[in-house]
Amino acid sequence: MTSVAPLTPAASVEPTYRILLIEDDAGDALLVEELLHDTGLRFELTTRATLGQARGELTGSATDCILLDLHLPDISGTDAVAAVRALAPHTAVIVLTGLSESQAGPEAMSAGAQDYLVKGKVEADLLRRTVRYAVYRSQTERASAQAQATRLRAEENARLERGLLPRPLLDTSTVEVTSRYLPGAALALLGGDFLDVVEGDDGLLHAVVGDVSGHGPDAAALGVCLRIAWRSLVLGGHRGDDLLHLMERILIAERGDQQLFATCTLLTIDQEAATATLHLAGHHEPLLTTADATREVAATHGIALGIVPGLHSWPSTVIPLPPTGALTLYTDGLTEGHNGATGERLGIEGLLALISSLPPTDPAAHVDRLIKETHQLNAGRHSDDLAVLRLDWNSDRR
Repeated sequence: MTSVAPLTPAASVEPTYRILLIEDDAGDALLVEELLHDTGLRFELTTRATLGQARGELTGSATDCILLDLHLPDISGTDAVAAVRALAPHTAVIVLTGLSESQAGPEAMSAGAQDYLVKGKVEADLLRRTVRYAVYRSQTERASAQAQATRLRAEENARLERGLLPRPLLDTSTVEVTSRYLPGAALALLGGDFLDVVEGDDGLLHAVVGDVSGHGPDAAALGVCLRIAWRSLVLGGHRGDDLLHLMERILIAERGDQQLFATCTLLTIDQEAATATLHLAGHHEPLLTTADATREVAATHGIALGIVPGLHSWPSTVIPLPPTGALTLYTDGLTEGHNGATGERLGIEGLLALISSLPPTDPAAHVDRLIKETHQLNAGRHSDDLAVLRLDWNSDRR
């Protein structure tokens, strides 16, 4: 049974309280409804005789307050409170007790109810205050829980970000490093994209950008693992094909039963020789920026890590570097968004066209502007994670 209180001038300033009454006694249910009308509250009342009949309303989101009789045909006492709280953890619960049950109300509140009322002693003013306070308290608790969840998510993101986005480990290199990482959606957990830059004992600058398939904590954890493994292996003297085989072994060991794989680009810059060596494992080519333009580097591809374990190798590509320029490594979140209202993906052609239209500026501002423009073109229709690593050099300043 559902009833709606009429809207009065006084009630128009009140919210509409959506109240669920679980009461098997028809006479008591009628008295509660009459009392609600006397409160002056604006309300929508739904009445159910058993917990089983109320299950649909309890599991939905259209109830602000539950008035619960403690003696139902299918459940009673604090068990009824616990069951209702389990089904509707964020909804205010007010229990209805009998005159002879002096301890029932306090016990119900200990079990999770916001308040209790004794049948036969309830007046309209008391019911009004109790409903309003119980709903307010429930809403406050819900807001506090949401704030706590947001804080914990932010802390978790910060921990993962420290693992996915470490400080560059540089000694004598004059290469300027700019990195950015954005999760695919607001408040979302960081995904499996990762990047890193270190200077080895050989004086060469080594960089990696990678992308673990999937999103969420499992992909992020594996991305952190691969990023740390890459840094440790590079500092241990491993390079190129050997390094990728070891990273693949670690990926397989850490992914467990999940069929995750990872793409990545390994880059080694030799400023003395003015060359860069690339190894592509299922990843796209980086962009080379010179004084004239930005273009995609031509390089030989290898398969992603974890697709066919141990049965392949990753060829290297050596490219000459201009005296002054930049290499930009990125994950596909930068190109898989839409290209404005065309309905097509931005792609590498759209990305290069966008870069050519941007005014000259410093590297950090350029990367920020590029990300902003791709997001505006995409208009929120795609939600992949995004990692960008830009390396700038100028031989005249060495």
